[in-house]
Amino acid sequence: MDPDQHALVKDFPQYREKIHTLKTTNAHFTRLFNEYQNLTNEVEHLEIDGIPMGDVSFEELKKKRIRLKDELYAILIA
Repeated sequence: MDPDQHALVKDFPQYREKIHTLKTTNAHFTRLFNEYQNLTNEVEHLEIDGIPMGDVSFEELKKKRIRLKDELYAILIA
C-alpha cells in the first residue's frame, strides 16, 4: 500500500481499491489527493510539534482540509 494514501484509506477503507485506481487514472483526483495529504501532514506537524500559529490560521488550514476531503469523497461515491 502507498503510505501517502494512509489517511484517506483509514477514513474510507471501503474505497481502498477505488482510491488506488483514481490516483493512477484521474488527474483531478490525484491533484486533490496530493493537496489533501500535504495539508494533513502540515496540520499533524503543527499539532505534534506545537508550532506557534494563530488560531484563525490553523482553523483555516483544517477547514480547507475538510473541504478537500469532502471533494474527494464526492468523487469516490460517484
